Amino acid sequence: MSSESTVGFIGLGNMGASMAKNLLKKNYPVIVYDLNTEAVNALKESGATSLGSPVEIASKAKTIVTMLPSSPHVREVYTGKQGILNAVQPGSLMLDCSTIDTAVAQEMHSLAAKKNTVYMDCPVSGGVVAARDALLTFMVGGEAGDFEKAKIILSHMGKNIVHCGPTGTGQAAKICNNMLLGISMIGTAEAMHLGKKLGLDPKVLAKVLNTSSGRCWSSEMYNPCPGVIEGIPSSNNYQGGFGSGLMVKDLGLAQNSATATQSPTPMGSLAHQIYRIMCNQGYDKKDFASVYLFLENMQKSS
Repeated sequence: MSSESTVGFIGLGNMGASMAKNLLKKNYPVIVYDLNTEAVNALKESGATSLGSPVEIASKAKTIVTMLPSSPHVREVYTGKQGILNAVQPGSLMLDCSTIDTAVAQEMHSLAAKKNTVYMDCPVSGGVVAARDALLTFMVGGEAGDFEKAKIILSHMGKNIVHCGPTGTGQAAKICNNMLLGISMIGTAEAMHLGKKLGLDPKVLAKVLNTSSGRCWSSEMYNPCPGVIEGIPSSNNYQGGFGSGLMVKDLGLAQNSATATQSPTPMGSLAHQIYRIMCNQGYDKKDFASVYLFLENMQKSS
C-alpha cells in the first residue's frame, strides 16, 4: 500500500464514517483510526484497514483527513504523544474537517509548516444526509496553491468546495454558517410548533413554508417536526445527526469571535443560551433539531 495514494482518516462519527466510506467508493486505500471500535469495525467491513493511533496513520499515509468534535480533540490528535505531527511525512497534506477555533487552526498550520507539511482547515456543512451522499459543502482555509490538491480529495466527499482564503477562514465561514443554522432551526421549530397548535397538519405547513418566504434549510431539508421528512433524526427520536452539544460548542465559538471582533450578535447569543439550557436538561446527545421537542416539553411543564 503506497503512502502516496493512501488516505488516512481519523474520526468516524456520524459525519466522518460516511465521508470515509465515500473515499472507499472511489477506490482509495483508506486507513482509519477512532476510539470507537464499533465505528472502526464498520469501516473495515466496507474495505478500510485500521491502525492503533494517529501517529501510526501519519507514518503510513501522506494524505490525512481528520473529523473531530472540538479544538482540544484536534490538538491531541495532531500534537499529543501519539499525535500526527510526531511522525508526519514531509510533503503530507492534512485536511482538518473539524469545526474549531480559528486560532487553533492557525496554530496547527504553523506547526505543520515546521514539518514541511501542509495543514488546511476544511470544515463541512450539509448534515448526515449530505455526508452519506457526498453532497457536503467544504469551506477551505489555506494557500491557493494547496487548494487544488485538497480539492481532489474533498470532491469525493462533497459537492461544493469553496476556497475561503488563508488558514482560519474556513473556520470563520463555518462559525458564521452554524450560528445562522442554530438561529434558523429554533425559528423553524417555533413556527412548526405554533402551526400544529393552531390545527395545521405539519406536512401541509411545511409545504407552505417551503414555497413561501419562510423557506430555509431547516424547514425544507431538516424539518424538526417528527414525521414531516422521513430518514432524518427528527423522525427517529432525534437520534444521530448533529448533537445539540456540538451546536452549543459551535455557537460558543461564534460568541467568542463576536466578542473578539466587537460584533453584535443578539440572536446568536440567544440561540447559544437556548441550546445551553437544552443540554443542561439532557438534550446534549440528541440532534439539534430536538429544539422542537424542547419547546413541546416546555409547554407541557408550564
